[in-house]
Amino acid sequence: MQTSNIQGYYAIGVFNAKTHHNIGTLWRTAYILGAAYIFTVGKRYKKQTSDVVKAWARIPYFHYDTIEDLLQNIPYDCRLVGVELTEAAGFLHDFEHPKRAIYLLGSEDQGLPETVLEKCHYTVKLPGNSSLNVAVTGSIVCHDRAAKVPSDLPPHHRD
Repeated sequence: MQTSNIQGYYAIGVFNAKTHHNIGTLWRTAYILGAAYIFTVGKRYKKQTSDVVKAWARIPYFHYDTIEDLLQNIPYDCRLVGVELTEAAGFLHDFEHPKRAIYLLGSEDQGLPETVLEKCHYTVKLPGNSSLNVAVTGSIVCHDRAAKVPSDLPPHHRD
């Protein structure tokens, strides 16, 4: 069986996360829905009981001290996609996911600062007039990608 992914890959991470419990939930979803790796920028992740699959032990977890650190280590030809409820962002349901993408979510109380959004290749948002919890938002992003780019799913999740 061929294991290469001709559709690309994705990673998902959080900038200055507020609640570690929510990140554990997001990591579990990311692992199940085919993320290549997970990461944090700013605040470090601490192992959580909400990560019942121990995603950090099954797919790589990276930590970047700053957004500049993340950008210096972004994989070749990979696109940074900010997920933020802003006027300039396009809706996720209309978004065509890049083959190689890193999705960056902000903290629940601060979101992604303008200085970070300026560095993103794309910015997407979910419908609604208020932000959702970071685990819910990230899980929706992972699901949207899995639905639109089904070969991103690990072999045991494919039909």
